[in-house]
Amino acid sequence: MNNKIGSDLILDRMMSLHPKVIDLTLDRVWTLLNALDNPERKLPPVIHIAGTNGKGSTQAMIRAGLEAAGKTVHAYTSPHLARFHERIRLAGELITEAHLTEVLDECYRANDGANITYFEITTCAALLAFAQTPADYTLLEVGLGGRLDATNVIDQPALTIITPVSMDHESFLGDTIAKIAGEKAGIIKRGVPCVVGPQHEDAMEVIEAQAARLGAPLLAYGQHWHVSEDRGRLVYQDETGLLDLDLPNLPGQHQVQNAGAALAALRHLNMPEAAFDGAVQNAYWPARMQHLKGTSLNDLAPQTDLWLDGGHNPAAGEALALHLRGLTKRPTYLICGMLNTKDVRGYLRPLAGVADHLTAISIPGETNTLSAADTETAARDVGLTATQAESVESALRQIAETQPQARVLICGSLYLAGHVLRQIG
Repeated sequence: MNNKIGSDLILDRMMSLHPKVIDLTLDRVWTLLNALDNPERKLPPVIHIAGTNGKGSTQAMIRAGLEAAGKTVHAYTSPHLARFHERIRLAGELITEAHLTEVLDECYRANDGANITYFEITTCAALLAFAQTPADYTLLEVGLGGRLDATNVIDQPALTIITPVSMDHESFLGDTIAKIAGEKAGIIKRGVPCVVGPQHEDAMEVIEAQAARLGAPLLAYGQHWHVSEDRGRLVYQDETGLLDLDLPNLPGQHQVQNAGAALAALRHLNMPEAAFDGAVQNAYWPARMQHLKGTSLNDLAPQTDLWLDGGHNPAAGEALALHLRGLTKRPTYLICGMLNTKDVRGYLRPLAGVADHLTAISIPGETNTLSAADTETAARDVGLTATQAESVESALRQIAETQPQARVLICGSLYLAGHVLRQIG
């Protein structure tokens, strides 16, 4: 029995339009956008966000801030976790099934069977939906890199943002921080201000050089704005003055820096004070240290403190380890599944100092999953005690038998996080 709905069927057809999942170029996107009468030229003011870590959280905080100021906001993000509809938010609401089916079908027909990747054609569908729906702002999150990403088709955004750059997707973006930063800096546009989060020195040098070439004013962390935690408060300061705010409702010390970039953006857009409170208090971003208390999965081990996180690169591992160190002491167990394209040892190495044990699993239904055996080996290589399990559920039951009150973190991949979120409904 096939339970797929209209948009699923069109998305399946779109998967077959190009033999490669990733093939970075803008030519195919420009061709399709021209066939669609250039919806990218009809959008509300665009804020374009690139970076290795923190893009989604920063976008979520900016959206929460703008909405607290009474603005309506389109938002585009990827990948989705449970349903494709999560990628496209129109004036604050997830796109409806009817509207999604309509814009996907229009893009499929306009593309007329030409080679185009899944991400490229679905990005065009998002831009088409945004152009058809009134709003005050459009938030676009880069899918991969920046310079040749399908979102990089806006001539004059209102603002660009580059969150921290670190090593990830080296086979597509380059094998050094500087090369990767060069790809991210490809979203900088002539004369358009760019908010820059904390950066490695090599990355900052590349970003500054690109901004100088294009006459793009930088609003850079450590130079033009500062943010820190002070006595349980978030303190942000720039030339306009100081903000003393609640800590971000998104858990993790790294979210303080993400909040700083969001606040810098909101300040530049001249938003009222309500926007700053809204950014730190109202943001929602699933699978970023998301508490699963009270879910059906938590029912399998009701005394555990159960969390979910989709971070998957070394910088994410460091951020997670820092956050876990700051929590009340409690036996900490990881249930981990990763893709075979990721630096698994780089991700796990910082976690070896804070986790008591790792249970390795393969990501269900994912062809590029790292095997549980390989994840177990990698964990042991970095100093973690490790075992394997057939599934998240069996891993959780095993932990509950020996450490019923453990803190349990399901981690390693957004694809694993999506599987978990679909399972719990």
